[in-house]
Amino acid sequence: MAKPAPDPEAPAGLQLRPSGERSARRSRIASGVLVLLLLALSVFAVWSSQATSSAASRAVAANAMSDRYTEAASAVAAEELMERKYRLEPRPEIRGLYDASDADFVAALGRIRHQGDAGDRAFVDRVLAEHPGYLAAIDRMFAAVDRGDTAAVLLIDSGEVDPFVGIEKAVTEAARHKNDIALTELAYLQRLETLNRQLTPVLFLIGLALAALLVSISRGHRRVLEDEGARAVRDSLHDALTGLPNRTLLADRLGQALRADARVGTATGLLLLDLDRFKDINDTFGHPYGDALLTQVGPRLAGVLRDVDTVARLAGDEFVVLLPEVGSIADATGVAAKLRAALETPFHVQGIDLDVEVSVGVVLSGEHGQDATTLLKHADIAMYAAKTQNLGMCVYDPAVDGHSPAKLALLGDLRRALDRGELILHYQPQLSISTGDIVGAEALVRWQHPEHGLVFPDEFIPVAEHTGLIGPLTRHVLDTALAQARTWSDAGRPLPVSVNLSARNLLDQDLPGQVAALLSAHGVPPELLTLEVTESALMTEPARAQKVLEQLSALGIRISIDDFGAGYTSLGQLKNLPVNELKIDRSFVMTMIQDPNNALIVQSLINLGHDLGFTLVAEGVETEQIITTLAGFGCDVAQGYHLSRPITAAAFDTWCTGRSMTPMPLLTSGSHFLANGPASGEVLTSLAT
Repeated sequence: MAKPAPDPEAPAGLQLRPSGERSARRSRIASGVLVLLLLALSVFAVWSSQATSSAASRAVAANAMSDRYTEAASAVAAEELMERKYRLEPRPEIRGLYDASDADFVAALGRIRHQGDAGDRAFVDRVLAEHPGYLAAIDRMFAAVDRGDTAAVLLIDSGEVDPFVGIEKAVTEAARHKNDIALTELAYLQRLETLNRQLTPVLFLIGLALAALLVSISRGHRRVLEDEGARAVRDSLHDALTGLPNRTLLADRLGQALRADARVGTATGLLLLDLDRFKDINDTFGHPYGDALLTQVGPRLAGVLRDVDTVARLAGDEFVVLLPEVGSIADATGVAAKLRAALETPFHVQGIDLDVEVSVGVVLSGEHGQDATTLLKHADIAMYAAKTQNLGMCVYDPAVDGHSPAKLALLGDLRRALDRGELILHYQPQLSISTGDIVGAEALVRWQHPEHGLVFPDEFIPVAEHTGLIGPLTRHVLDTALAQARTWSDAGRPLPVSVNLSARNLLDQDLPGQVAALLSAHGVPPELLTLEVTESALMTEPARAQKVLEQLSALGIRISIDDFGAGYTSLGQLKNLPVNELKIDRSFVMTMIQDPNNALIVQSLINLGHDLGFTLVAEGVETEQIITTLAGFGCDVAQGYHLSRPITAAAFDTWCTGRSMTPMPLLTSGSHFLANGPASGEVLTSLAT
C-alpha cells in the first residue's frame, strides 16, 4: 500500500503535531476540568452532606431544647395561675392542679438539665436553688387562704411569693432565647437549601453523564435536607404522641378562621373534649395502654369531620375540634353528638377492649367570644360543667361561669353574710307515718339579704360549692342547727335535726373533727344529728367520701342518703356504707298517684330498704292521698308541703304546739299541716332544697 506523499512545505514528522497537541491539550484540560469538577462536586457533596446533617441535627436539638424550656415556661405559668385561682377558689382540686403544675415544672427542669449543656445545667441549678423558698412561702400563703386570713395572704404574696416572678421571667426569657436559637438553625437550613438550588444548575451544565450523576446526588441530598427541615417544622407544630396539631398550630388555624369570620360574617365552632375516667385506664393497665388509646382517638374523631375541620390535642386526655364556618350552635352540638357517638365503640388496645366516654364543651365565635383565648376558656368551663353534672355535652352558659362579675359580686356578698349573721335556718318537720309524731326536722339554710330579701339556697349554694366558702357555710349551718337542737332539748322535747352536706364537705378530712367539736360545744348527743348526703356527692370521690362518712358514723351520728333513686348508686353499694336512712327522691313521691310506675318504684325502694335495715323517708309529700299510699307501702317517715313548708324555728315551735293542742290522726285531714307556713312563692324552692 502506497504511503501518502509528504507535504513538501512541512518538515518531515511535524505535519500532524499541531492538531495532536491541541487535542491532547484539550483532552488534558478537559480531564483536568473533569477531575477538578469531580473533586469540586465531591467536596461540595461532602460539605453539603456534613453541613446539612450538622445543621439539621442542631435544628432538631435546638427545637427539642426549645420544647423543654417551653414546657418549663408553661408549667411556671400554670403554677402562677393555679396560685391565683386558689386564692379565689381554695378547693382541693385547685391545690392538686397547683401541685401537678409544680411537679411538671421540676420535671421539665430535670429534662433541661439532662439534655442541656453546662449553661443549661447552671441555669437549672440556680432556679432549683430559689424554688424551695417559693414553695415554702406558697404553703404558708395557702394555709392563710384556708384560714381566711387576707392580710397574711397579701403580706406573703407581696413579700415572699412575688420574688418568684423573677424565676418565671428567667424561665420565659430562656424559653424565648432557645426558641430564637431553633428558628436561627431552621433559617440556616433554609439558606443551605437556597445555596444548593443556586449551585446545582451551574454544575449540571458540565458533562451530561457527570451532570446526571451530580444531579442525582444533589437531589438526594436536597430531599434529605427538605425532609429534615420539614420534620423539624412539623415537630414544632404537632403533638409528639398522637401526631395531631398541637396548641400552637391550633391557635394559628383558629386565628385564620376568626379572621375569615370577620370578613364574610361566618361563625366558627370550638369543641373541647375530655375523656372521662381516663385516669382509671392509666391506673389499671398502665400508661402504655393510655398512650396507645390516645393515638386512636384522633383518627376516630377525624372520621366524622369535614376535611376543613381540625382535631388537635391540647394535653393529657384533652382534645379540641375546630369547626370553621360551622353555621350555628345547633350545628356545632350536632357535630359534638356525632363525635361522642364515634367514641362509643370500644378501642382495641393490645388485646383489650377499652370503653371511653367523653365530656364536650361547645362554644361558637361571636356568641361566646371573639378571640381564641376567650373561646378556649369558655369551652373549658362548658366542658367542666358537662363533666361535673354528667351531661356529656354542654354549651357555654355565663350562668355556670364562676368567674362572671355577677357571681363574683354574689360571692363577696356571701362572705359578708357569714360575718353579719344574714344566713338563717328554716326547719321542715318530719313525721312518723304510723303514729303522726314529729320525729325530726330538716334544717334548710336561707339568706336574709339586706337588699334582695329572702334568698333561697339554689342561688348561692352552687357559688359556695365552687369556692372555699362551702366549708364555713356548712359549719355555720351545723352550729346554728345544733344550737337549736340544744334549745329544744332544754325545753324538754329533744328533736333530731338533719343537715345537708355537699360533695366538697365529703372531701374535707377535717369535717369529722369539726362536727365532734360542735357537738361537744353545744352539749348535743350525736344521735340527735343526722347528716344528709346526695348520691352524686358520694360518687365524686367514693373512697374519700366513705372514709369521712365512717368517721362521722363512728361518732354516733346518723347518715342519710338524700334524693335516693335519682342517681347512680344501688342498694348493693349502700350496704358497704355506714348509712341509717334513705330519703326517697321527691320526683317519684310527688307523681306516684298519677304514675303507677313511680308508685312501684317507691314501693320497691321501701321494701328493699327495709330488708337492708334502713329507715325510709319520703320527700315531696304534697297530698293526703300520697300519705295514705305511703302508709300502705309501710314507709316510715313523711316530709313535704302537705305537712308543713320549711319555717323559722319560732314558727316551727308554734306549729308543734298547735299539733299538741289539736291532736288528730295523721291521715284524716291535710289542712292541719298547712298552718303557719310561708307564702306560696316559696313552695317550689323549698321543695327543691
